[in-house]
Amino acid sequence: MAPSFDDSNLFNFVVRDGNGVKGMVDAGLSMVPQAYLQPPKERIDKEAARKLGLPPIDLSKLDGPQHDQVAEEIVRAAENLGFFQVVNHGVPVELLESLKDVAHNFFGLPSEKKSVYRAEVSPSPLVKYGTSFMPQKEKALEWKDYISMQYTNDDEARQQWPAEIKDASLEYLRTSMSMVRKLLQVLLGNLGVQPEDSMIDVLIDKKMVNMNYYPTCPNPDLTVGVGRHSDMGTLTILLQDGIGGLYVKIEEDSEFGKKGEWVEIPPVAGALVINVGDMIQILSNGKYKSAEHRVRTTSTKSRVSIPIFTIPNAMAKIAPLPQVVEKDGHALYREFVLSDYMTNFFGNAHDGKKSLDFASINAA
Repeated sequence: MAPSFDDSNLFNFVVRDGNGVKGMVDAGLSMVPQAYLQPPKERIDKEAARKLGLPPIDLSKLDGPQHDQVAEEIVRAAENLGFFQVVNHGVPVELLESLKDVAHNFFGLPSEKKSVYRAEVSPSPLVKYGTSFMPQKEKALEWKDYISMQYTNDDEARQQWPAEIKDASLEYLRTSMSMVRKLLQVLLGNLGVQPEDSMIDVLIDKKMVNMNYYPTCPNPDLTVGVGRHSDMGTLTILLQDGIGGLYVKIEEDSEFGKKGEWVEIPPVAGALVINVGDMIQILSNGKYKSAEHRVRTTSTKSRVSIPIFTIPNAMAKIAPLPQVVEKDGHALYREFVLSDYMTNFFGNAHDGKKSLDFASINAA
């Protein structure tokens, strides 16, 4: 017989006891509990969304005669969509396939093996296992479990990250960083800045590898895997599996679609998804767009995604670049310390791009 959860014992079972959405589904759930029912305006209409059939950008061409053309593709996507896919990125395709298997195997572990990393009891401040985004503040919970691993250095990661996933995750991080630096050189170069390594070091000082798990859902039309939000950091690198479910909102009319339209970013074998974070939007004085995005659940097969978040140093002062402000004539964002922005971002439920209001000069 399928279990029956009221809001109180569901919250305890899923969140406090660390069973997650997977534990709830494994218990034989046959319908979506009330706590996960999204209001109609937040639900994702899969049939109404168009798949964005853009070919991935070939990063190997950045090192050859087609550099300028490829750089222009990157800039155009960052200006209009905030999302693009890349191939020949330097991360071995075999590693990407292995990562998906490693993630599925980790979330397939018994709950007690994962719940030891809940924030309240985790043996390491670098590792957090949880569910949804901000369960204590959300009106409707997100259909997602995750493990988050902060990177400080290789030795601490090897000692403190979960044994089942640390090797693949570290290699993923290590092989991605050259690509991240190249992308930042292109994006900042287009703004009239030739960034020194030290500048890029500050912008990607904090790194986190997450593994997200979206269990099968009895009725995906009523739920979301992740609600509407933009990423708060610099750049996010995302490995999708083959199932799909990532949707991006078009901010302004462009070659990519109409303002306000939601489009699906379909998985491409061997590709990584890049998305622009809030810090790049602020540094560019709004020229580049951090992408508002969300994730749909599925009823047929559990899905995984594996992002790397790159975030500036916590004490860094962030503001629009002077070269851009001089050209634009005014700044859209005030200067702030990154740690204050993070406190605001992680203290609230997902709500589109509202997090940018913290820095916006004209925010209501």
